[in-house]
Amino acid sequence: MKKTILGAFALSFGCVGAASAAELRMSWWGGDGRHVATQEALKYCGGKLGHTVKPEFAGFEGYLERLSTQLAGRTEADILQVDWPWLHQFSRDGSGFADLRELSDSIDLSQWNEGHLAPVTLNGKLNGAPVSVTGAIPFFNVEAFQRVGLDLPKTWEDLAAAAKLMNPEGAYPYDATKVILMFTIESLAAQSSGVEFVDPETGELAWTKEDLVKALNHYQWMADQGILRPWRMAAAVGNIEVFDDPAWGEGKIGGTLFWDSTYSKFNDPIREGSLAPVPPMRIEGAKTDGLYKKPSMVFAVSRNSRDPQAAAQVIDCLLNDPEAILILGVSRGLPASAVARRTLEEAGQLGAANVEAARIVAEATGPAMSPLIEHPAVQEVFLTNIEEFAYGRATAEEAADRILSELRRALRRL
Repeated sequence: MKKTILGAFALSFGCVGAASAAELRMSWWGGDGRHVATQEALKYCGGKLGHTVKPEFAGFEGYLERLSTQLAGRTEADILQVDWPWLHQFSRDGSGFADLRELSDSIDLSQWNEGHLAPVTLNGKLNGAPVSVTGAIPFFNVEAFQRVGLDLPKTWEDLAAAAKLMNPEGAYPYDATKVILMFTIESLAAQSSGVEFVDPETGELAWTKEDLVKALNHYQWMADQGILRPWRMAAAVGNIEVFDDPAWGEGKIGGTLFWDSTYSKFNDPIREGSLAPVPPMRIEGAKTDGLYKKPSMVFAVSRNSRDPQAAAQVIDCLLNDPEAILILGVSRGLPASAVARRTLEEAGQLGAANVEAARIVAEATGPAMSPLIEHPAVQEVFLTNIEEFAYGRATAEEAADRILSELRRALRRL
């Protein structure tokens, strides 16, 4: 019976792996919607393939630290959800994860084009299967703006006008603290400079002090206009992500910036209304839209897995099997796999917001994203100094000087 199932699977999806029944583990991060969908999909794939897959899931906070510890101790799961920049951190020479090209009998790689696979190929080794391609764009709660008689904003000036109507009700048209604020400011600096923060050819810093000062001052203008909550007010809620903030669910925060692959994580908690994407809003003198886009989370196979063929079979099922595709839906954004996108389109599961977000990401301009922008050492530099500026403990010029100085030291180490 098992041979019949696997044979049918191979005929349908080009996957001819011969791994026998295996006990596997899979780890990922996400919100409740992703957790529920992934567990259901794993039950389906495990039953179809004859494998048992133990789920290990958590929120994003702390996931990287836990994964780092597990990889160092060789205790990681067989199947790993990995953020794209982490591949460059854990697999500089391409050997940090199993090479999926060597497991191609168990996973149908033809469902991805070379444009999808190139960013996850290191030193000629395919370190994972891209789940989706994603970009960081603004999303706004349609209901929150309709309540004050406004259309969705198209410019920063539109947000300033919205703040005048929302602030008296204790609401704000935008949110940006911690990582979201960091990416907002980095996007503004990319708009101003037209390039990524580090030159990919030389590894030297490409942003100037003027680029950073302009971005930081724009954030201060946003705070002064009431577009977003003052840092102290947002921080008082606690160390939580915006979608866990009660104000977000209540519609008292009108929108924010996030990767379009995480749409459901931000949209699901909203009790009234739904999120809609808009193109990046440019600051004066912008050279590009400053859009960051990248392969979204990657499904990788541990190089220490006792049964990498079985692990690759499960990944293939999750991303290329029509039934599993329908179960997962858009819990990780619009899929990069051709059969997955076609399956969701035919089933009518691609919502208008998802399709529009994908269009905006495809059409918007921005520098090629460096994986170093999400390296923990680089993020610490930005976050620490942006917080100092937000609390008024440093001027824009002082914060910019410190960011550039500390980034140079961090890049030398990296």
